[in-house]
Formats: sequence, structure tokens, C-alpha cells
Amino acid sequence: MNPSLPIGIFDSGVGGLTVTRQIHRVLPNEDLVYLGDTARVPYGSKSPSTVVRFACEDTQFLMQQHVKAVVVACNTCSAWALPILEKKFQVPVFGVITPGVVAALMASKSKRIGIIGTNATIRSKAYTSGIMARCETAKVFAKACPLLVPLVEEGWTNHPVTQTILKDYLTPMLRQKMDTLILGCTHYPLLKTAIRKVVGPDVALVDSADSCARYVREHLENRRMLNPSSKRTGVIQPFVTDEADRFAEVAKRFLGYPCEPPWKVDLAPL
Repeated sequence: MNPSLPIGIFDSGVGGLTVTRQIHRVLPNEDLVYLGDTARVPYGSKSPSTVVRFACEDTQFLMQQHVKAVVVACNTCSAWALPILEKKFQVPVFGVITPGVVAALMASKSKRIGIIGTNATIRSKAYTSGIMARCETAKVFAKACPLLVPLVEEGWTNHPVTQTILKDYLTPMLRQKMDTLILGCTHYPLLKTAIRKVVGPDVALVDSADSCARYVREHLENRRMLNPSSKRTGVIQPFVTDEADRFAEVAKRFLGYPCEPPWKVDLAPL
């Protein structure tokens, strides 16, 4: 595999841009191709079989862009589709769940760990299974938080309504004396400040985007697949399946800086 090829990243919409931002931060010389399946968002409320089908179509599109690796920047797809993608496609495929699990176990002293995510991610029990497989004595407290994604996409990260909803979601988990909370959705890193206000200073927050980016860097480095060029900054090229104008507007907020204009594409069914 040519190490100069780009890294492909996909998500159901814009949330995976938090993963893209972190990958660009830790691997600034890599070109990145991002696909947001904005025509079919959200994946978090879909059935497992539908999530798997969408994930395969997303990955197939990225393969057509000649990527050297694929990052599944979607907790729902990582939970349901990752093993199938690893078998079906001939490039390294990385999800966000395993890096988050490893980071949470390293951060937690009491091994009392909370997880928040979409309905589909929590229903999959992927985080819980990953934690228990590595630490049988851990206590895991999972909570689906379906209202958070639309609030983030609306830009209401510091809105009083968001703070109230976070208190309702998180207060019962705090009663379980968790010392670590996994932000099990790629939208949630944008809520870190608001979440910190609710959980206080003593709960470690595990950002799935940050842990995934470091995991990808480590594994590509081990496989000698990092871009050898250090003289240029990599380009982020986004593709979307709908609402290109809205994506461009939201992308600046998620990335923290402008990116290339998104190209609208249609995904071929498999």
C-alpha cells in the first residue's frame, strides 16, 4: 500500500468531523477524505442490518477514492459493522470504540465507568462488552442520550436547555459514583465544557475522537503506512450525500477552521 495515499473517514453526518479534526491534529501531513452520509442521517436510530448496509456502501465509496485506510468515525457503525468491514475490505479499518474502551480503563481508578451515546450504540453494548472483556470487575453504567446530537448540530452547546438536559441524563449516573465517562458519540466532544459543569472536576472524560486519532496514528506507524512527506500540510476533502451548503456551515464549527468545499455524491448500492 502506497503510504502517500489519503486516509478515508466516514460518518452518518457531521459528527465524524471531530474525529477528522483530531486525526488532522496528530497526523498533520496526511491527506484526509471525509464522507458524511447526510442524506440518511441519523444512523443511531436505524436497525443493525441497515447500519451495516450503509457502512459497507460508505466504505466502498472511500475505496473508490483510493484510500490506504478507513476510519469509521461513527460509534453506531463501529458497534455494529466493524467486523464485517474488516473482512470485506482490503485496507486497515479502524473504529472509535476500542480506542475509547482502552482509554477509559487507563483513566479509571475505581473501574466504575459511565457511557453515553445514541440509542443504537448503547443498545449494541459494544462499549460494555469491550470493557468487561478487558476487566471483569468493572462496573459499567450506560445511558442513551438521543437529544444531544440535534442540540450540538443546532449550535446549542452552551444553551441553558442543553445544560438542563445534560443534568437529567447524567445525574442518575453520578449517583453510581463513576469516576470516568466515555463520550460515546462523535458529537459529544463539542459538549465537553457543558458536561464538565454537570459531572464536576473529578470525573475523567474520555473523548472518543481524541483516543481514536491517537490509535490510528500508532497503528499506521507500526505498519509503516504514514505519509513520508513532512514538508506539506495535508488537505481535508469532504464529500456529502445531501445538503452540501449546510454541511459547509456546520463543518467550520466542528473543525474549528474552514475546509475544502464539500462535493455532493450519490452512493452506489452494494
